Amino acid sequence: MPTTEDITLMSHLLRRAGFGASRAEIESKADNGYESTVEELLNTDSEAAVDESMLYRYLPMTEVAFSQVQGVTHWLYYMIHTNHPLQEKLALFYHHLFATGDAKVDAPNHMLQQIQMFRDHGMGSYRDLLVELAKDPAMIFWLDNNLNHKQSPNENWGRELLELFSMGVGNYTEDDVKNCARAFTGWTISPKIPTNPYGRFYWDFEFKPEDHDYSEKTFLGHNGKFNGDDIIDIIIDHPACHRFIARHLYNFFVADEPPVPLWPTNPPRDPEAIEIIANEFSSSGYDMKSVLRTLFNSDFFKESLYLKIKSPIEMFVGTIRFTRDLEGAHPDIPLIEDVAKQPGYMGQTILDPPSVEGWHTGTGWINSGTLAKRINFVVDRVSNTKLPGIQEVIERIKSKNAYENTDKFVEECLDLIGPIQLKDASLLEIKNHVREEGSIRWDSEQELADLSRRVGETFALIASTKEYQFG
Repeated sequence: MPTTEDITLMSHLLRRAGFGASRAEIESKADNGYESTVEELLNTDSEAAVDESMLYRYLPMTEVAFSQVQGVTHWLYYMIHTNHPLQEKLALFYHHLFATGDAKVDAPNHMLQQIQMFRDHGMGSYRDLLVELAKDPAMIFWLDNNLNHKQSPNENWGRELLELFSMGVGNYTEDDVKNCARAFTGWTISPKIPTNPYGRFYWDFEFKPEDHDYSEKTFLGHNGKFNGDDIIDIIIDHPACHRFIARHLYNFFVADEPPVPLWPTNPPRDPEAIEIIANEFSSSGYDMKSVLRTLFNSDFFKESLYLKIKSPIEMFVGTIRFTRDLEGAHPDIPLIEDVAKQPGYMGQTILDPPSVEGWHTGTGWINSGTLAKRINFVVDRVSNTKLPGIQEVIERIKSKNAYENTDKFVEECLDLIGPIQLKDASLLEIKNHVREEGSIRWDSEQELADLSRRVGETFALIASTKEYQFG
């Protein structure tokens, strides 16, 4: 039987390495053991991630999305239903790190093609992932490498590869940017069939040797007739790259850091943790699966409760998975498209980040408008006692004895929705509210209806706390 500490730690792992889980799943994983669960999360070969057939049956236009909301719906369906939550969470990490936006690409099907590339290559070599990124049509168009020609280099891709995707400001020169751009000349996208009248077709990567600069280049102290692959090999071997990626992983999976532009002047929150991640990144040959294994099994990860504000996507998907809203009953599938805009109202429109810099995380997620949207969305779901996930919680509470002491009832609700540990003031407010109606029983039909209502009300109060906003 798992202890309270086991349940708390497993809940923490499943939130950070995925999008949360039901209490039954948390208990099952805790029975299997923490390290075994980490290995299970890292293994994406055991079964298909998602059965898309039901999505395409009821929302066929999401397969080759024409609109941004169709693209967002497609990806949210994956997040909600995936059998490989870490694979999907890692795709979200890369979408933030390699921020590419439909506002310019204007082709959600290409954005989804990029997300699939993250799924396919995200747990392998980071070096290979950068190569795939350099060949990704959406990224090529987003950062203008299709305009990067031998006779007139375009530095946009080369600059962002160094500044935002691998090394960070201060670790390269302007000459390095220029020579990086020259090395990627000729890496472009091939012509495709026009959208009308047949619908959307996909771009493909094309290398044009006649447009590539084969001359000598100097890059990060190395000399040679470098091409794009050579540039990535030099970058990935640089210690600045190891530390930069380590800090991004720490910020996404462990604890909030300042915005990336402040990193050159603001030291890491936990320099020792960054060093551990960076060392594994280097010694493993840039193998992301090995890096994630080290991260999730570390003490600094296990001790990082309440050190990260949930992103809107984490808040949205975690709530849907916990309440089992939109879980796949035929009439509910179209409703996914109806709610797909909700994370955007909370401050995070996936497939369309605000800039190539991605989103500012941590307290950047919270302002007076987005906080109200976050709380209202969660409260609407967790207080809806008709949803299967909330019904499951009510059944668990009914398996206990009646609550003459309503404080025990509040503690049970905190345990089942998290577990969550509230600060004394918040905890006292909720306990006082529940005490006002007296003991909780379910001997009659009316008392059973009151139980459901009071579970919903208590969950709504918990969801409004600061602690619930942290993942």
